Amino acid sequence: MKKILVAIDESKNAFKSVDFISRFFSGSEDVQITLFHVLPEFPPSFWDDGHFLNAAEKSARREVIEKWQNNQQLKLESVFKKVTERLENAGLNKNQITTKSVVATLDVVADRILEEARTGGYQMLVMGRHGYSSTRKLTMGSVSNAVLSQDSALAVCIVK
Repeated sequence: MKKILVAIDESKNAFKSVDFISRFFSGSEDVQITLFHVLPEFPPSFWDDGHFLNAAEKSARREVIEKWQNNQQLKLESVFKKVTERLENAGLNKNQITTKSVVATLDVVADRILEEARTGGYQMLVMGRHGYSSTRKLTMGSVSNAVLSQDSALAVCIVK
């Protein structure tokens, strides 16, 4: 069984990587695809605005954080649903597709993707060339560039 890790976000290039997987493995029964997303930790500014919080402020802050986290989770569920439907429409069975997410700061997204690839026993990692936003990209996306710069025995496919 081939195990493929597909790093996704809500970017167009992430969806292109899913389309690539669809074309490459459509109808194949010996493949297991894991859709993987790194959820951002809530911003420190939600906690620290320069003074100690009283009980009412802490309670209000917790509500803001919970709302933010729930919103992030809803966005992720929507992305997972769209991507799963795309793979199923391309001929992959639902039981061949799993989803997984972790929470991390944006500066360690590549590390979390590679950690999952190593510990999950995947043969291939597929990801879009750019993700998140076009304002944070250079020649190649910072996450895809960081993944490629790691010393790994993993096959990595960066989809443009």
